[in-house]
Amino acid sequence: MNRRKAGSQAEDQAVMFLEQAGYIIIKRNFTFGRIGEIDIICKHEGILIFVEVKARMNHEYGPPEASITQKKVKALKRAAEGYLYINNIKDIPCRFDFIAIEYPEGIPVIRHLINAL
Repeated sequence: MNRRKAGSQAEDQAVMFLEQAGYIIIKRNFTFGRIGEIDIICKHEGILIFVEVKARMNHEYGPPEASITQKKVKALKRAAEGYLYINNIKDIPCRFDFIAIEYPEGIPVIRHLINAL
């Protein structure tokens, strides 16, 4: 499976996980120019949530959380600011969540880190 297809599959699993937890999905794969991409934008209990999803088949490059660098966080926050600006959204609480997916023995294990970034 190529990386793009695997990433899309992981995002599909994250969306199902969030929906089952009562989150409302607003947008997937939002890009703001060349600044960055937000994997999932959703709402839950009046909060607008920007979600980064990372999956790993093994720990060759560390756990999924290891992929979040300061540069990545900065790009995500700038993309989120772009989303708020484009959609004229003001005065709504926002947060950044992270969903880590690993596949021990081929079965997805999902960790949802709330307010992680």
